[in-house]
Amino acid sequence: MLRTITGFAVRRPVIVILVWVAVLAAGFGIGTGVFDRLTSDTGVVPGSESAQAEEHVDDAAPQPDVVTAVVEGATPEALEAGLADVAALPGIASVSPPLPSESGDAALVEIALSPGLEDDGEGEASAAAERLESIDATSVVVAGGPLSDVEFSETAQEDVARAEMLSMPVVLILLLLVFGGLLAAGLPLLIAMVGVGATFGILFAFSQVTDVSVYAIQITTMLAVGLAVDYALLMVSRFREERRTAPDVREAVLRTSATAGRTVVFSGLTVAVALAGLVVFNDPFLRSMGLAGSAIVLADMAAALTLLPAMLAKFGHRVSPSREKTGDGVFARVARGVQKRPVLTLVTTAAALVTLAAPVADLHISQGDPRMLPASTDTRELWTQLTTHFPEQARWAGDIEIVASAPENAVEGLRETVADLPGIESVEVVPLTDDLTGLAATPSGDAEGAAAQDAVRSIRALDLPYEVQVGGDTATLVDYRAMLGDRLPWAIALVAIGTLALLFAFTGSILLPIKAILTNLLSIGAALGVVVWVFQQGHLAGLLGSEGLGYLHLTVPILVGAIAFGLSVDYEVFLLSRIRERWLAGDGAHGSVVAGLQRTGGIVTAAALIIGVVFTGFVFGGFAPIKAIGLGLVLAIALDAIVVRMLLVPATMTLLGKGNWWLPRPLRRVHDRLALTESAPSPQPTRRVEEVPAERGPAMVG
Repeated sequence: MLRTITGFAVRRPVIVILVWVAVLAAGFGIGTGVFDRLTSDTGVVPGSESAQAEEHVDDAAPQPDVVTAVVEGATPEALEAGLADVAALPGIASVSPPLPSESGDAALVEIALSPGLEDDGEGEASAAAERLESIDATSVVVAGGPLSDVEFSETAQEDVARAEMLSMPVVLILLLLVFGGLLAAGLPLLIAMVGVGATFGILFAFSQVTDVSVYAIQITTMLAVGLAVDYALLMVSRFREERRTAPDVREAVLRTSATAGRTVVFSGLTVAVALAGLVVFNDPFLRSMGLAGSAIVLADMAAALTLLPAMLAKFGHRVSPSREKTGDGVFARVARGVQKRPVLTLVTTAAALVTLAAPVADLHISQGDPRMLPASTDTRELWTQLTTHFPEQARWAGDIEIVASAPENAVEGLRETVADLPGIESVEVVPLTDDLTGLAATPSGDAEGAAAQDAVRSIRALDLPYEVQVGGDTATLVDYRAMLGDRLPWAIALVAIGTLALLFAFTGSILLPIKAILTNLLSIGAALGVVVWVFQQGHLAGLLGSEGLGYLHLTVPILVGAIAFGLSVDYEVFLLSRIRERWLAGDGAHGSVVAGLQRTGGIVTAAALIIGVVFTGFVFGGFAPIKAIGLGLVLAIALDAIVVRMLLVPATMTLLGKGNWWLPRPLRRVHDRLALTESAPSPQPTRRVEEVPAERGPAMVG
């Protein structure tokens, strides 16, 4: 199969290149329209009780979008004149009377937009903000509604642009150091550009049928760049190696596809499976991330298997062969050192990773608040002003909304019962329709705290003669946490089964896939533990331009786990591909591990360093959740490349010995059917055999 795909790219390189140029042009042309269709909504569970309660309230008494302003140091006359002008603007439904602060230095104003405005009232809100900001005052801060939505979208675009601007030059320098030539270094960047273009196109297509989050554009972009560079780095490195004994460029490309191309296929499929696990969750954001992320991984894989061979066939004669290394390198010495004390290495590294993972036990998730945004944004500044002048208004999470299927005169008992619950400060009755009554329960403390969540559960457990549904931000968080608890085991099962099957097909072993999953979970847990320690607990958060939030955004743990797992298996495949080659070539259980680590150590380290640079660009972005995801992925990659690949893998494979490749005879026949086996063209007689078909290797059969 790979030979057929690569053969076409080698025979018709111009056609393949033109097709991908069209993909690139469409992505950066049409695909960038996705930035105008982004939404900041996350943490929604369609069909849940909280979602149904919100629908009832919206149908009975739809709430208009509201823009909030805090005005400092304005005279009453100037403020009154400004508000009168705002009230007269088209699309403004109402302007609240100014609410003075206790000190009298500031005033709070809320502007309600008319329903059904074009672009969700963005133009009308901007006009109102412009007039308010023209008031003669010490300061005027306006945000909320469509204004905050625009800020979220603009911050997303700025984060992507900043990350690419910071990371791409560094990536090019690192590639130049790895390959020593501009053409060879430029090819991975070309694949990365195609990956970004494909990302924009895929997300734009998804935006036509579902919401695309502002977080999705950042996460998928860094994933597209990182994997594209990874795959191209592996392919180009192998091509330079094959050029040592294959003077004909096309033959070298075919050999590269048969070896490194096979690794790219299994790597791409395992990463896609890891991201596909997100589809299990009943959250449109996570589902769209799973589908779009998997599609982007496959697009990167397709570019590496078609565009890159076409470019190598066309220009590969200008890529110099790599120099053959003689003697033991640093990675071989590390492997032999580990093999001398495998038990000590395994216990020490595992204990260190478990220690780093300990803060995960204190994990708290939340839908978040404006502190997630940069301090320079109006939405964040408004939060600061509210906290300073109107602390009672600085509640990002709203009241607990109770919708009772009963008339207003029948809910007094419910109101009294709810008011007596721990964690509830007050309850207000809100008439909706003749047969539907709302109650707004204000929590006495944090609206997303444990007491408020317990109150939601208590209200839902009441035995009443009429139906009651509980909504609001607190109830939404309760439903979201319940959804995660229900769906997480299914997601883990899907990813585990898919990964085990793919690694079994790739390695022909039943123990190596299990070992890979267990060791990868250690590095992911350690990375997530550090993220909790920094962004939730606040340690060293200031160095990253953030602060201790007391929570992680509810999307962070799931996304860090899914993406980091996929990337960890990615590097596992890189390493096992070479260990398997040397095992099949007869290097023995220990020798194959040493040779495999030596041959892939440099590539995995370079790939981890480069993709780490890409993700680091997002650590210094604007959104706190993106910072947290970026840091988690950087740490997961670093731990995986340094600790897992260099220490845990050699230690565990040394302890297992020949058992690494044990395979019962019935499973041997299954593997022969599943395995994607490609043989490179026969090497020159003077060359040591590198590639041996799987069917002829010394696999252990039970």
